[in-house]
Amino acid sequence: MSRQGEGKLTGMNSFFIRTSGCNLRCWFCDTPYASWSPTGKTVSLDQLVNDAIQAKVDYVVLTGGEPLLPSAIESLCNRLFEEGLHVTIETAGTIDKPIACDLLSLSPKLAGSTPDPDQHPRWSELHQSRRLPIDIMRRLIDGAKDYQLKFVVSSPDQFTEICSVADQLDVAADDVFIMPEGVTTEAMDRAQKQLRPLTESHGFQYCDRMQIRWYGNRRGT
Repeated sequence: MSRQGEGKLTGMNSFFIRTSGCNLRCWFCDTPYASWSPTGKTVSLDQLVNDAIQAKVDYVVLTGGEPLLPSAIESLCNRLFEEGLHVTIETAGTIDKPIACDLLSLSPKLAGSTPDPDQHPRWSELHQSRRLPIDIMRRLIDGAKDYQLKFVVSSPDQFTEICSVADQLDVAADDVFIMPEGVTTEAMDRAQKQLRPLTESHGFQYCDRMQIRWYGNRRGT
């Protein structure tokens, strides 16, 4: 059990279920143990649901890696709903599944997320081809009770692409969250000086990564 550190539910005590494996390879991924070098153990749906109940919190967050990859994700969501739990899915929005959730936390990957083609030629090509399927993202939004868009941003130059994606998805500006790329409080403080004024000028919301400020960049938080 931890606290949600990002987006609309920041500060809410939540039970996190992190799946291992991802169909993208962002160069800045802060959970490489779930993407670049996936690790983990097999846990039954019964165990996951029981652990969520025993956590005695109202909010469950399915994250990754890419939580829409596992074939059992729909069954897991349904089981959690049956227990009356609020379910957030944190996804890059590249996989088309008819899955419902209370909050779709959609994180479209900008062009700058693509790994270096010289160092990772195969993943660079795959990542670029998969990262931004607008039609799939729109269907996922339509299937959710609520949504938020979270963009990981490393440069003010990326706001042109952010506005383009938000327009294509036809989403409200106040449902768009701008989140700094970085895994230290010092990096986030530097980014905030550049990014917050631009965020506010576009009507977006600035999204600090509070889990790093609370716990540091470590697993299990």
